[in-house]
Amino acid sequence: MPEAEGPLKRDMIAGLEKGLQVIEAFDQERARLTISEVAQRTGLTRAAARRYLITLAHLGYIRHEQKLFSLTPKVLRLGQSYLHSARLPRIVQPLLYRLAYSLEEAASAGVLDHDELVCVAAVSAGRVVSATLQPGTRVPAFCTANGRVLLASLPQQEIDALLARLQPEQITSFTIVNKERLLLEVARTRAQGYAIVDQELELGLRTIAVPLRNFRGDTVAAMNISVHAARIPVEEIVERCLPALLKAQVELAALL
Repeated sequence: MPEAEGPLKRDMIAGLEKGLQVIEAFDQERARLTISEVAQRTGLTRAAARRYLITLAHLGYIRHEQKLFSLTPKVLRLGQSYLHSARLPRIVQPLLYRLAYSLEEAASAGVLDHDELVCVAAVSAGRVVSATLQPGTRVPAFCTANGRVLLASLPQQEIDALLARLQPEQITSFTIVNKERLLLEVARTRAQGYAIVDQELELGLRTIAVPLRNFRGDTVAAMNISVHAARIPVEEIVERCLPALLKAQVELAALL
């Protein structure tokens, strides 16, 4: 069986997979769930969902109050294990500090996880332009500069598949939701080597991003500078921010 098709079923631990699905059932919209709601969100039976919730509560990952369950801060250990052990955040963070403080703007780096962009490192340089610019934050990839840079690095068939299943949400009045326009933006990003997103994720937030490549030329992450729209016109963001981003990009290529 080819490795690309995934492991054999006999090699999988179904209980671990389902337990993680239960943790992922909680999100910003539904921070507290009943057993029935967890079952519905995970595809488990109500009895199975109850057992997983009781087990996770015993381990300290879930809190039980009356008929409602919610995550505890212990769940953060799972994300911290990645941030503390992975090479990428540790390598990128010092460059982000230098970049952010030299430009006096916020800088962050992210990776693609399915259709979402996950922030793995960030520096605000004293400017809090968005709550999304912090490690662990997940945002839609299609309407972010880092996300478009990473999408542009994918084979065209993967981009087409992503756009085919995507249900773009009109987050702000600037958000591009037309799939043909999104395809053009991804193609533009690939051609010019950077992406600019103007207030599509959040009003007042403008972002420019470049890919981070390893020594083989593979794109492993993306890095951006975020500015407040009231301070820097979109026409000036390339001249002001791109040279510093490209310099950091070259430095990181030798380290990744």
